[in-house]
Amino acid sequence: MDFKNYRMVCTLTFGDIYGQIIVWLLVIFISLAAALALMGASRPIYALATVGLILVLSLPFLLFAFVTTLLNHIELVSIDPAKQTKTNSSPVVTQKPAQAAG
Repeated sequence: MDFKNYRMVCTLTFGDIYGQIIVWLLVIFISLAAALALMGASRPIYALATVGLILVLSLPFLLFAFVTTLLNHIELVSIDPAKQTKTNSSPVVTQKPAQAAG
């Protein structure tokens, strides 16, 4: 396969991962609530262990969800060879440089 005629495009938007972020924030808040409930117990080390365990166990799932979502939004788009010379050339800068007021 000749990859010179293809372009890699990422179509990922914030809305694609918004739900994952909300779920993970809920997990964090639930673990903090459990930690606060255990703080009143006779051994507060259990509270810290609970938060640490929940965070450590949930991070791989969060990472897996983000990576698979990202990989699902990467596409190879074919490029017309006639247009390829235009995209490979250096872009034309149309903005003016900033100048000091004075």
